[in-house]
Amino acid sequence: MLDPVARTVIARPVSALAAALDRPGISPDGITLVGLVLGLSGAVAAAGAHWVVALVLWLLSRVADGADGALARRRAGAGQVGTGAGGFLDITADFLVYGSFVAGVAVGWGGSVLPFLAVLLAYYVNGAAFLAFSSIAERTGHVLDDGRSLSFLGGLAEGTETVVVHSLWCVLPAHAGPIAWVWAAVVSVSAVQRVVSGYLTLRRPPV
Repeated sequence: MLDPVARTVIARPVSALAAALDRPGISPDGITLVGLVLGLSGAVAAAGAHWVVALVLWLLSRVADGADGALARRRAGAGQVGTGAGGFLDITADFLVYGSFVAGVAVGWGGSVLPFLAVLLAYYVNGAAFLAFSSIAERTGHVLDDGRSLSFLGGLAEGTETVVVHSLWCVLPAHAGPIAWVWAAVVSVSAVQRVVSGYLTLRRPPV
C-alpha cells in the first residue's frame, strides 16, 4: 500500500547510491548476493536473539535490495541490455531473505512459533498469486509495468510494510508474537486482494 509513496521518497537517494556503485567490478547481481548474505546473517542473528545486530543486517539487506535494481536501471539507460536473469535472482533472494528472517525471529523470541507459521503461510499465498499473475500476464498482454522485473499486483501489505514489520520484531522482540498475528492477518487480506484482482484483470481483454 505504501510502496508508491516510499519509492517516490527514496528515489533520489537510491539513484545517488546507484551512481556511487556504478564502477567496474560491481554488478547488480553482485549487490543482490551481498543483500542475500546480509539478510541471511540477520536471520541467524535474530535466531540468537541478537536483536540490534539483526535489525542492522536486515536494513542493510533492504538497502542492497533497492540498490541492485537502481544500478540495473541506470545501466539499462546507458544502453546495457538486460537479460532478465537479474530480476529472477533478485526475487528469489527476496523470498529467501523474507522467509529466513521470519524463521529466525520465530526462534529468537522464545515463544510460540504459530504466529510466524501463519505469516509464512500468508507469504506463500501472496507469492504464488503475484508470481503466477506475472507469468500469465506476460503471455497474455496484461503486463503491469512499474519499472520492476515482474508485474506486481498491489495490496494492503507490500515491501515497505514488510520492512517496517520485520524491523518492529527486532525493536520490540518481547511483542514479536502478537505483532506477527496482526501481520499475518494483514498479509492474508493482501493475499485475497491479489487473488481477486489478478483473476479479474486476467479475465479482461489486455489494454
